[in-house]
Amino acid sequence: MLDVLSATGIPVEKEPARTRLRIAEAALAVAGISKSFSEALSSDDGCFLTTRQIIAFENANFGRSYSPGSYDDVRRRHLILLTASGHVVNSSTLAAQSTNNPTRGYAASPDFARLLRAYGTPGWADELSTFMARRESLRAELERKREFECIPVLLPSGVEVKLSAGEHNALQRDIVQKFLPRFGFGAEVLYLGDASARFLVRDTKRLSELGFFVLEHEELPDVIAYSKSRNLLFLIEAVYSSGEMTELRMRRLKEKLVKCSASLVFASAFATRKDFRKFSANLAWESEAWIAESPDHMIHFNGWKYLELQGTREKEKDHDA
Repeated sequence: MLDVLSATGIPVEKEPARTRLRIAEAALAVAGISKSFSEALSSDDGCFLTTRQIIAFENANFGRSYSPGSYDDVRRRHLILLTASGHVVNSSTLAAQSTNNPTRGYAASPDFARLLRAYGTPGWADELSTFMARRESLRAELERKREFECIPVLLPSGVEVKLSAGEHNALQRDIVQKFLPRFGFGAEVLYLGDASARFLVRDTKRLSELGFFVLEHEELPDVIAYSKSRNLLFLIEAVYSSGEMTELRMRRLKEKLVKCSASLVFASAFATRKDFRKFSANLAWESEAWIAESPDHMIHFNGWKYLELQGTREKEKDHDA
C-alpha cells in the first residue's frame, strides 16, 4: 500500500515510520482489503467505515490492538492526506448522502479502488497512468499551497515555524503565542504537532531527561511545554472537534508519565466560549481550560492549587512593596 501511495503522489516518506504504517492500514481498511488488493471496494459499493470501524477492521485483520479511543487520530493523522488527495472520500462530501444514511463514513474513491485492484497485474502501469492523468500529485500540490496557506508560529525561543492551514492549527498558534506567554512561566515548547508534519517541534533529549514517554505514542497532546523556573510540564490539547482532557485521558497520561520529574499541568484550549461550553461537562478535575478569545483568563478545575498559588502571589506583592 505504501508503494501505491508513493506512486500516486502521497508524500508518505515525510511521515514517521509508525504514522506511515497507520496511513497504509487506514487505506487498506477503507477499501475493505484484508488479504488481497483484488478485494478493493469503493464508495460506489457502499463500503463506508467510521473511524471507530476503521480501528476495529485494523485490529481484526492486521493483528493490532489499537484503542477505540484513538478514533480522532484516524481522522486527523491517518486519513487527512488521503482525503485531501481524493484517494479516500468522506460521505459527508457526497451530495447524495443524507444525514441519517447508515453508510456514513470513509470509503476508497472508485478510481482509487480500481487502481488497487490492478496492483501487481499486467495492467498496473496503464491504470496508474490513467489515475495520475485525472489528478495532480498531492506532493506537488501541497508544496505549492504550503507557501500561501501556512500559519507562522513564533516560539518563545524566537524561532519561527509554520503550521499547515486549518482552525485546529490556528488554535495551536494561539496556545504558543498567547497562552504560554501569559501562563507558562517562561515555558519552552518541547513538542508541537502538525497534520502534515507531526513532529514539527520535537526536543527528544529534553523530554527524555524529564522522563517523558516515547514520542511516537498516540496519546501525545498537541503542545508540550516546560517551565524550568517552576518545574512545570504543560500538556495542552487544542480542542476543535474533540480531544479535550477528560478523566480517562488524564489517567492514561499520568500512567505513562509516572517517572516524569516535573509537575504536570493538563490543559484544554478552545477558540471561543461557545466551543468551551460544548466540551465543559467532559473536562477532568485537576485540569485547566483556556479560551483564546479571552486570553487573559483561565478556568481552573483544581481550585485549591490556585488558591494556594494566589496566596503566594499576594505575599510576593507585599514583599515587593
